[in-house]
Formats: sequence, C-alpha cells, structure tokens
Amino acid sequence: MNYNERLKLINLQLFAEEEKTEEATPHKKQETRKKGQVAKSTDLNAALGIFALVLTLFWIRGYYGEKLSSFTVHIYSKELIKDLSHEHLTYILKLSMNIFFETVAPIFVIAVIIGISSNMMQVGFKITPEAIKPQLSHLNPIEGFKRIFSKKALVEMAKAIIKVIVVGIAVFLIVKSDFNKMLFMADMGMEGINYLIANVLFKVAIVAALVFIFVAILDIVYQKWEFKQRIKMTKHEVKQEYKQTEGDPLIKSKVREKQRKMAMSRMMAQVPEATVVVTNPTHLAIALKYEDGVTDAPLVLAKGAGYVALKIIDLARENSIPVIENKPAAWSLYETVEIGQEIPFELYQLVAEILAAVYRLKNKRRVL
Repeated sequence: MNYNERLKLINLQLFAEEEKTEEATPHKKQETRKKGQVAKSTDLNAALGIFALVLTLFWIRGYYGEKLSSFTVHIYSKELIKDLSHEHLTYILKLSMNIFFETVAPIFVIAVIIGISSNMMQVGFKITPEAIKPQLSHLNPIEGFKRIFSKKALVEMAKAIIKVIVVGIAVFLIVKSDFNKMLFMADMGMEGINYLIANVLFKVAIVAALVFIFVAILDIVYQKWEFKQRIKMTKHEVKQEYKQTEGDPLIKSKVREKQRKMAMSRMMAQVPEATVVVTNPTHLAIALKYEDGVTDAPLVLAKGAGYVALKIIDLARENSIPVIENKPAAWSLYETVEIGQEIPFELYQLVAEILAAVYRLKNKRRVL
C-alpha cells in the first residue's frame, strides 16, 4: 500500500460514523426523558382500554338497556305522534343529547382513567412540553417515507397481522361453538336472540382484548429493548458528555492547582501568628498557636512536608517564632490534626512540654 492509499484510508476512517456501542449514561437518559422520549407501548394503552370498556359494558348492560329502551319507547309512543314544530324538535334534540351523555359519560370516564393509569404504569408521571412542540422535520416528505418503510413500521405491521390472524381464529372458534344455537334463533323469541347475540359478542370482545394485551406485553419488551439500542452512545459522545457535566480534566486540574495555591497562601499568611513551630527537623513542620485564657487548646495554623515545611520554618524564623525540634510530636501532629483544628486530648501532655520550653526560652530572653 503506497502513501496516497494509506492517507485515503486514514481519511475514510476519520470521517466514518462511529458505532454506538456504549450504554446511555444517566444524564443522557434524563435528557431523553425530558424530551418525552421514553420506552412505552401504545398497544398496552389500547388493549387495557378495550378490556376495561368491554367489562364495563357487560357490568352495566342493564343500565344501558333500560336507558335506551325507555328513550325509544318515549320517542315512538309520545313524541313522534305530536305535531312537529321548532320547539318540539328542540326538545327531542335535548332529550337525545341527554341520553347520549348519560350513556357515553361512563365509557369516557373509564377510557380516561385507563389511559392515564396505563401511561403512568409504564413511564411514571412526567409532563414534557417539548414532546408536543411542532417540529418541521415532521413535514419533511423524505423523513415521512423513511418512517413508513422503517424497522418500526415493519414491527407495527407484523403486530397488526398477528392481531388479525389470532382474533380471526378466536372469532371463528367462538361462532363455531355457538353455531348450533344460532340455527334455532327463530324459536328463541326476541329476548333469547338478544341474549345469544350479546353473549357471543361479549366472548369475542373479551378474547380480542386478551389477545391485544398479550401482544402489548410482547411489545413492551420489544420497545424497551429498541429504546435502549436507540439511545446508545459512541465513545466520543460519552467523553464529550463527561467534559460537559464533570468538566474538562485539564481545566479541572488547573482549577485544583489554583485552589491549592490559594489555600497554601492563606495557610502561610497565618504562620506569623503562631506561638511555636514543631519540626522533624526539616521534613515536617507544624505551626501551633496557643493563648492562655483565649483558646481552649493549641490550634494548628499550618503544616507541611518537604518544601512546604522548609517555607514554614523560614517564615517562622523571619518573624522570630520559636522553632523546636520534636520528632514524635511532629509526626503525631502532622498525621492526626488538620489545619484549623485543635489538638486532641491525647497530645496535650506532649504539646504542653513544647509550650513549656517555649515559655522558658521567652523568659530567658527577657532576663538577657
């Protein structure tokens, strides 16, 4: 492979679309949920709605029968024999509207409750204004053709075919089981005919609803898997998101370095206020402050190791602060006490000896 071919291959690799192999991060899942993109099955909403409505109609069939029969009898026996007028037609229209709302209201309420409940059961309660915003991409005919011939459309078609086939077989078996009864419908009378037809229709509706629920359960499994695949991320996307949410590592390191320098500067500014600096002798340095009657216990103003320890010692000497070498005390203070904390009770005796030496040194200087 010559140089030009290698260069071409590198360029193709650079511009090739990176494969989405990484699971979606919690931040990505949260952002997609805000946009209304969640894994849910619309088939489940429809299936539960149909099932609930069939049961509702069966349970309150007496209510519907009474309402509709009384309305029909009233219209044919009293209203239609009267002279037609504008007021009379308005009255009949009001009666019709009343019976319509009285019969439709229970179905409407049940449908709303089932629709809300099934959605909350799948994705919880979440208001997503972005999901209802108009999008120009939906008006794009090319995108429309892509959606028509997409994998999702094929899955929807397959589900519809399964529903039609299974429900068709179920209807055939139900009608076949009651076919002998249907042959003698002429001898049953109106009440018997109504009962037989209602019984067959109820069984067909229940079986259809159960088939829809079964398909919907399979659809939920598929939708969750498909959604998980759809929101996968490339390695580059994961890195970019980390930079946006957690911050660029280079910038974060610079910020930490700046914070460290500021903390170091504040710590060094407190060294001139120290009562004594305990050393080990040059590897460690701890600046302590104690004022009798003001502080309950000696306070650590600054501490450091190596170069920082040497800076603390130099600063103490510049400000005429006693520097006392005590290896056990230096190690104990450095390991157990943080800057700004008082020393623990177990170090009182050790530090008291150091402070006593400091006071003796100060008294000696006064005498001299």
